[in-house]
Amino acid sequence: MSPLRHALIDYLVVRRALGFKLQRTEKLLQQCLTYVEQCGETHLRQPTMLAWATQPGNEQSGWPAYRLAIVRRFAVHLHAIDPATEVPPADVLPWRHGRATPYLYSDDQVTSLLAAAVTLRTSYRVATYRTLIGLLVVTGMRVGEALALDRDDMDVAQRVLTIRHAKFGKSRELPVHPSTVAALHHYLQRDDRPRVATRTAAVFVSLAGTRLRYCNVHWTFHRLVRLAGLTPRSASCRPRIHDLRHRFAVCTLLDAYRSGEDTHPRLHLLSTYLGHVDPVQTYWYLSAAPELLQLASDRLQRHLGGDL
Repeated sequence: MSPLRHALIDYLVVRRALGFKLQRTEKLLQQCLTYVEQCGETHLRQPTMLAWATQPGNEQSGWPAYRLAIVRRFAVHLHAIDPATEVPPADVLPWRHGRATPYLYSDDQVTSLLAAAVTLRTSYRVATYRTLIGLLVVTGMRVGEALALDRDDMDVAQRVLTIRHAKFGKSRELPVHPSTVAALHHYLQRDDRPRVATRTAAVFVSLAGTRLRYCNVHWTFHRLVRLAGLTPRSASCRPRIHDLRHRFAVCTLLDAYRSGEDTHPRLHLLSTYLGHVDPVQTYWYLSAAPELLQLASDRLQRHLGGDL
C-alpha cells in the first residue's frame, strides 16, 4: 500500500473519531488517489488534483468545486505531515452553494405516494415501501436511520424505537403511536418476507433478504414521485425523500400553533426528537413553510393588538 493510501486511512480515522460519516468523501478520495497513481505521482499536486476534479462528465454545476474541496481538505491535513503536498487555493473553482428548498408534501400528496407503491413488482416490495414511507412521515427520522433500524430496536411494549449511532454518533429514543408499532410488527410478520431475511437483524430488507440500501430506496422513491404526478415547484424545490422529514417538523409546529400552545417548549422537544444537536438546526426545517410563517405572523399580530 502506498504512503498516500496509508495517509488516507489515518485521515479518515481521525475525522470519523470526530463524528463524521464520510462515506462519499472516502469514495471520492479513493478515486482521486487512483488518478494520482495513474499519473505516476507520489504526492498531491495542484494541477493533478484540479485535472481530477474537472474530468469530463463532472460538469454538473458545483460538482467539480465540491470534488476539489473534498481533496483540498485532505491535502491541508497531509501538508502538515508532508510539506511536499500542495494545497489548491480555496477559490480556484467557482462554487455557488445553495440549499434546496424543502418540498412540503400535502396529505393528498403523501396518499398519492403510498398509492403509487402498489405498482411495485411484488406484494412484499409494496409493503416495504409503504411501511418505510409511512414511518418517515410519522416520525421525521432520517432515511438512513430508518434503514439502519434492527428488530431489537423496537420496544413494542413501551412503543419506543431506538435510533443508534445516528449523525455525529448520537443515539436517541423515539416514542411512537401504537399504530406505528403495529404497522412495523405486521410488516415483520408478513408471510412473504424473504426467508433469508432471518440472516440479518434489519427491519427493512430487500427481496434478496438483505438490508435496504439508500441508493436503491432513493431510485425507487423518485419512481414513485413520477407515478404520483408530483412535479418540482421550482428549480430548487423538487420532491425528495428527505423532505418527509421537513414535513414532519412543519406539521409538529402547525399543530402547536393551531391548538394555541406555547411553541417554544414544542420546538425544543421537536429538536430532540429529530436528533439535532441544537434547536438552531431545527429552524431550517421551519423557515420555508408559508403556512407556518402565516400562523406565526397572525399570533404576533394578536399579541401586538393585546389579544394575547
